[in-house]
Amino acid sequence: MSDIRVAGPVAIVIFGAAVRPDGSPSTTLRRRVEAAAAFGVRHSEALYVPTGGVGRHGPSEARVMADLLHGFDVPDTAILLEESGTDTLSSAVACARLLRGHLGPVYACSSAYHLPRCLMLLRLAGCPSRACPPPAFPAAQGFCLRWYWRLREAAALPVDFMLMLLQRFRARVMRSS
Repeated sequence: MSDIRVAGPVAIVIFGAAVRPDGSPSTTLRRRVEAAAAFGVRHSEALYVPTGGVGRHGPSEARVMADLLHGFDVPDTAILLEESGTDTLSSAVACARLLRGHLGPVYACSSAYHLPRCLMLLRLAGCPSRACPPPAFPAAQGFCLRWYWRLREAAALPVDFMLMLLQRFRARVMRSS
């Protein structure tokens, strides 16, 4: 990818992944943050939006990502935590709400297998977004595990699409009432 500079602040939404029992990031989570940080250095005044609440183990995915971003010399002022998301759908909705009125481009950062669903959900939530280059390494090293995640996404994408449309319909009905 060429070294492109974009006018205005860039927002980079980093979708969460598992936190280990000891509170450290999983390999997938760490790689997503590394990809976001590598992309962010190409843009002045990048705003990082790590998203993800507390999963099986605390602290929140967003907090763990913020700590990793500090390791890349990203200041607190450039990090906007979104800790309410419990899954990809709720994270996308919450981030779109947080970024409403943001004037610069929005990029979604996740693993390659997960990125199409993240982009679809952000866009359906009213947040025009583009893809941040995904981590260079696949999220799963084993052949079977890699296909498990791909097949899981193949099922989750249409389900989340329908859930988002239903959510938008309900919001429209509530506004018109």
